[in-house]
Amino acid sequence: MLNCNMAKQVNISFDITVYDSFEELSQADQMLMQIAIKARQKAYAPYSKFQVGAAVLLENGEVVIGSNQENASYPSGLCAERVAIFHAGAKYPDVTISVIAITATSKKYEVTTPAAPCGNCRQAIFEYEFKQGLPIRILLMGESGNVVQCNSLEDILPLGFNNTFLK
Repeated sequence: MLNCNMAKQVNISFDITVYDSFEELSQADQMLMQIAIKARQKAYAPYSKFQVGAAVLLENGEVVIGSNQENASYPSGLCAERVAIFHAGAKYPDVTISVIAITATSKKYEVTTPAAPCGNCRQAIFEYEFKQGLPIRILLMGESGNVVQCNSLEDILPLGFNNTFLK
């Protein structure tokens, strides 16, 4: 006997804002991205030569930075996004995260497109977004070119895993 149940296809989509250049950002977002660029310069990336900086703006006005920290024993290092967000969570555990600016460059080539967070970083940011019950706006930039803005981590991690599955 054939199963007559019909599955339905669902489209999951989201909107992003694409700025043609850094100069199109608001003054506040430019300042946050400049802090991320400075953090990027402190990256320890002797193996990949791919340097990432992140700046997390908290609702109390504090900015916490992070840069990727590699280790010869892959995957023991940490990405800039997790360094910054974990530092913010440790130093200001009850303060809402408003924005995270992320920028990437390479010593091997010019990074002209924004580099989105890896899966581990998306999950870590998603955890904080879920915990605080408010979206975290994300700004993504290479060393030149477009800047992408996502209004929430859920935009780039649909069907995310959170603690409601751990009941």
